[in-house]
This record gives sequence, C-alpha cells and structure tokens, in this order.
Amino acid sequence: MKALIAGAGRLGTQIAQVLAAAQNDVTLVDHDEDRIAELESRLAVRLIAGDACEPEFLEHAGALTTDVVVATTGSDEDNLVISLIAKRRFAVPRVAARVNDTENTWLFDHRWGVDVPVPAATPLISLIEEATGATDTVALLRLSKAGVNVIETAITAQSRAAGQALADIVLPAGTVITTVIRDGQPTVPTSEMRLQPGDELLLVSHTATEQEVHAAFQ
Repeated sequence: MKALIAGAGRLGTQIAQVLAAAQNDVTLVDHDEDRIAELESRLAVRLIAGDACEPEFLEHAGALTTDVVVATTGSDEDNLVISLIAKRRFAVPRVAARVNDTENTWLFDHRWGVDVPVPAATPLISLIEEATGATDTVALLRLSKAGVNVIETAITAQSRAAGQALADIVLPAGTVITTVIRDGQPTVPTSEMRLQPGDELLLVSHTATEQEVHAAFQ
C-alpha cells in the first residue's frame, strides 16, 4: 500500500512509523522544512517539505499513484483543502482527515472529499484501521500480509522498566523496539537510552502477544 501523510506532527509521524514498519510505501510531508530535516535521521520513510494544500506539491509527493491520503495537520481548514484536492484532483481511493475542532465535524464528508473523518481523540489503532480500510488490521496494525504485530506500550512511574536502559530489558523473541516517543517526539532507540515515565514505545514482533510485550515493561 502507498500512503501519503500530510502533517509531520506527533500523530502524522506515529502513523508513518507504524505503516512503514508494516512494509508499506510511506511518504510524509510537512510545510516546516526544519521539522522535515529533524525527522530525516529518525524515520525510514520518504520525507518532503512543502505545502500540501498546493495541488502541484501533492502531485510531486505522489498523490497520483497513492492508495490513501491522511491529512493530520493541526488545522481543520488545511485538512479539508488537502482532502478535497486529493479526492477531486487526483482521485485518491481513500482519504482520511483529522478533525481538530468537534464543531467542524459536519464539514468532514464526501463534499470535501473526506471518506473517513477522524476525531482528534481517536486512538491511533482505530485511526489507522479506518484510514487504510484494511479489514485485516486489528490491534495496532496486525497485518496478516506482513506477518507482524505493531504494539504500543506506555511507561508510567509505576512501570518496572522506568529508569532502565533498553539494553537491560528482556524482550520476547522476535521483537524489536522501533520508536520511543518522548515529549511528543519520535526518537530512534539506542541500547543506552533509559526509559522515563511518559515515554511511549512502538514495538514490532512476529510472535509476541500484546500481553507478553507489556509484561516486559510493566
């Protein structure tokens, strides 16, 4: 699947990371050149700086051949414009858009090119499932085609992993940590990194269950 994500904030980067980990072709775009430059060493996806509200830029980013566009910017106006261009100009099969202000929910429908309106409070799991329309997607992207589970766990002050280095944590077989999200920013994990309360981890595993992963940290 080819996915084009507009908006490289916390939500956009999380979606990009998860979809890429499941072996999808992912492009993440944002108007902030500094933000894109910052993510180049952190995300294994195609990163492009530019205004996704411009048709020419969306075409350059691959809208003509993409399967799904997800508009995740912090502006409802921008998300609607991106959705409309994606659907009407490029006939993208599936378009999902984040609704930041619930009072604007009524605007996010087919008239603006939105197939899937996603309230800001929607969990990441549900957002990806609805955006991709994949019937084999459950519990944070369990993709039968890829044969992997992508599992999320959060570190609290009560977690036994709090304060531990990643190298000291025994993971289930066939499991790797792909991202540590700290203070809203995705970071590439290193063995020396010590986990802190508030950290969120994304892990990829071929065999482990969600319960087994959580047991390693909680």
